[in-house]
Amino acid sequence: MNTKYITILIVILVATFGACTPDETEITVIPARDRAEQQLEDSDTLIEYLQTHYYNKSFFSDSSADYSKDDIIILELPQDDAGNYLPLPDPDDNELLITDVVVHEASFLSQDYEYYVLDLNPGIGGPTPNFTDDVSIAYTGFLEDGDIFDSNVNPTTLDLINVIPGWRDVLQDFKTAENGPIINEDGTISYNNYGLGVMFLPSGLAYFNSPPFGIPVYSNLIFKFELYASEANDHDNDGVFTHLEDTNGNENITDDDTDGDEIPDFLDADDDGDGVFTLFEDLDGDGDPTNDDSDGDGIPNYLDEDSTESNQTDS
Repeated sequence: MNTKYITILIVILVATFGACTPDETEITVIPARDRAEQQLEDSDTLIEYLQTHYYNKSFFSDSSADYSKDDIIILELPQDDAGNYLPLPDPDDNELLITDVVVHEASFLSQDYEYYVLDLNPGIGGPTPNFTDDVSIAYTGFLEDGDIFDSNVNPTTLDLINVIPGWRDVLQDFKTAENGPIINEDGTISYNNYGLGVMFLPSGLAYFNSPPFGIPVYSNLIFKFELYASEANDHDNDGVFTHLEDTNGNENITDDDTDGDEIPDFLDADDDGDGVFTLFEDLDGDGDPTNDDSDGDGIPNYLDEDSTESNQTDS
């Protein structure tokens, strides 16, 4: 093939590929709804759900038994031909959710929310989790129409700083198991007297306008769960549990930055920026830097840039 034909072929190929290149596509991002307006809508929807659904209350009458989340049966009230709701079936066995849930309040992103909790084991158990703990939990998540979007069979360990905000609010009020883990003869693991309940969350305490696949935007979410255990986290390994690094007490660990270096304290190995690692400011060696205050000013050394004593020696 001579040079002339090679040149013509190159021109044709370039023109072809140029013609096939699509125009630049504009992606339209839909702005999030106003949280206050969405909360009003979510609240109405949740209350209607609780008023028109019931659960098998009498099944949980034995306070000494360990029930499962799968034992919790939630059903919609029957309706007549005109779509009107009929009375509660078998009222000796069942109860409307609205009668037994407890309403709680929480604030997230400057918006106040109400959420609802059904606690089916409020008695003796283990300690409640902190809002930054790892928790061992089994759960089933579903929408108001009953569609299940997530569920697990075996206990799963989750870091509460990585879950939706409603979980952090709810699980702090539930007790972990009184005993466990217990390794059974068949190799399975069990717990005794663990937290058992259902949470009913508005979309603002769930995924709001950014849900994962399978959950519509602005969906209220419902979770049945069994809470087994919790373990305090120290995300930066500085000797201070993460929940204690919430120095302003607002349960938002991202806005606590003692030294102003734009690294929140729970991820900062030197919280006060004095050049001494927080871990080394545990002067009495008890594993807790929060109770070491050399100058007696009420500020522990690891948050006091004027106190630079260290438990490290030069040897």
